[in-house]
Amino acid sequence: MTAMSTLEPDDARSDRTFRGRLVETAVGAHLVATAGLDIDVTWWRVGDREVDFVLARGPAIVAIEVSSGPEKSDLGGLAAFTKAYPTARTLRIGGQGLALETALSTPADALPG
Repeated sequence: MTAMSTLEPDDARSDRTFRGRLVETAVGAHLVATAGLDIDVTWWRVGDREVDFVLARGPAIVAIEVSSGPEKSDLGGLAAFTKAYPTARTLRIGGQGLALETALSTPADALPG
């Protein structure tokens, strides 16, 4: 993603939207790379509500919301998802949730949630 960007490194770091996309993409790549064959990695969206990633192993489901900054993120997507799937667990990565560094060093099947 950064190779095709026209942003200079300092500008990329200060652009919250661009940084957010990078962080979300890094988490997604990590999840796919470490999920193994028995975990499906998808996402969910209904209307304007979305969840960044959904891990499903049989009936077990974990909805994941990724935040790239310290500010509180909109958790409306997680709330809508758990209303639609009441047995699903949730996990926030970054911001007020699990540290990004911890999430990126933990295999998908070992993430809390």
